Amino acid sequence: MSLTYITLATDKKMPLVGLGTWKSSPGQCIKREDIFITSKLWNTKHHPDDVEPACRKTLADLQVDYLDLYLMHWPMAFERGNIMMPINEDGSVRYADTDYKDTWKAMEKLVEKGWVKALGLSNFNARQIDDLLSTVTHRPVVNQIECHPYLNQSKLVDHCTKRSIVVTAYSPLGSSDRPWARPDDPKLLEDPRILEIAKKYGKSPAQVIIRWQLQREVVCIPKSTTPSRIKENIEVFDFILSEEDMQQIDSFDCNGRLIVPTIVRDGVRVWRDSSHPYFPFNDSY
Repeated sequence: MSLTYITLATDKKMPLVGLGTWKSSPGQCIKREDIFITSKLWNTKHHPDDVEPACRKTLADLQVDYLDLYLMHWPMAFERGNIMMPINEDGSVRYADTDYKDTWKAMEKLVEKGWVKALGLSNFNARQIDDLLSTVTHRPVVNQIECHPYLNQSKLVDHCTKRSIVVTAYSPLGSSDRPWARPDDPKLLEDPRILEIAKKYGKSPAQVIIRWQLQREVVCIPKSTTPSRIKENIEVFDFILSEEDMQQIDSFDCNGRLIVPTIVRDGVRVWRDSSHPYFPFNDSY
């Protein structure tokens, strides 16, 4: 694959490799005219009355007139307000009962205002995608999900592709600096099988993983604030992984989901939001 862009259902082109800006400090990102900007609607802003003000704040914070893509960050609504994580003393979250379909209807108005060029989802499962598609005017063009060799999401990728929804992989390199990581968690970039393939191609482990995603037509947004690594992460268009190596990396899948915060409940560590009726990961994909 020599293409560096993928065409969305809106006919807008989106880069195949992006830059994750989580934890980035002010001034470390690229100029507006050089990039395709994606932002997200957070869980506390799901109420239809909160969607427009939330987007307006994002535009003001970024000092731009429009977003190329605006995603609903999760299907789950949290308690309304300006506290990003409304957490109880026991670590549980205070939820709201807003239906993500009602949130979507409010997001569609942003397209009509010209503030947003396209809309998408993040962390939605297959059933939720189909539920939403049954009511939309502006179809989601992207579903951004955790996706890497330990969680290759092949069924969900196939489900999205059949519906003209592009999959974007967040944490494609395993997000080793996630706050809840434990010392014994596997480190994708240190996996000896990945290291062996990287040596074969004269590439870094990160480049091999990103290339694997691109050959699956999955967009990647690896996070980095290190210029040399940012440069390295986009130097993935000058080699092609063999079908054998693609299949080998596919085989690393172990449903190894990493980006789900946990809490201890009744002495047992559980997924923090698993009790929410719209928690997406209770389904197999």
